[in-house]
Amino acid sequence: MARVCSNPVAFHRLRPSFNPFRQSPQQIKTCLSSQRKTRRFPTLVACQTTPNPPETKQEEVVVEADSVSDGTSTQATNTSSSMDSGFIQFPNKEINKRIAMASTLGALGFFLFTRLNFGVSLKDLTALALPYEEALSNGKPTVVEFYADWCEVCRELAPEVYKVEQQYKDQVNFVMLNVDNTKWEQELDEFGVEGIPHFVFLDRDGNEEGNVVGRLPRLYLLENVDALARGETSIPHARVVGQFSSAENRRVHQVVAPRSHG
Repeated sequence: MARVCSNPVAFHRLRPSFNPFRQSPQQIKTCLSSQRKTRRFPTLVACQTTPNPPETKQEEVVVEADSVSDGTSTQATNTSSSMDSGFIQFPNKEINKRIAMASTLGALGFFLFTRLNFGVSLKDLTALALPYEEALSNGKPTVVEFYADWCEVCRELAPEVYKVEQQYKDQVNFVMLNVDNTKWEQELDEFGVEGIPHFVFLDRDGNEEGNVVGRLPRLYLLENVDALARGETSIPHARVVGQFSSAENRRVHQVVAPRSHG
């Protein structure tokens, strides 16, 4: 023991690095606080993968976020403005039904107006017709139609006859003779009228070129009238018979006026 204690080097090696009995309380607190800080620092460094990122990067992130938000807001503004413009991209079923119904009715009305010419009746054709005696004396070819107010086929063909008449009214005479009028008994026998409507085609001299009876395509009437207007010696449809109303159903009445062709 005397040797160990007498050796100051050995004694220095065995001296503990921390002796609380030789240090003041203030030094002990300082030492403990430093050890605590030393223990916590590595933990903080391990949890923070990128310690103290530069402020410039944070600013860039903020700028990008602002740009994204600005783009989103711009897109939202454009969308809202397009919606506010009044155009409905996806209408509901009720609006679709109304649009479809309006389109259908409009197309049907246009078709009926152009194809059937509603408003033209036998009475209108009679008002536009030329008196029979005058037609035979003016030197033009003539189309004579025998008809009756009760004749269903006559009423159906009235719009078609009107179209042809308007096209050739300056070149051909158009005459309407009512079979119910006893005034035309002689003409009924002369042209052999048994069914109506009965169309007789006369040349410039009043000679019969042919006749068409009943419901037939407008083309037949059109081609016959065109041949008369051009002064042809014959017509393409000289003897044609379709569905007609029988002339035996005549409802005879007295002549209203001497020049009446009704």
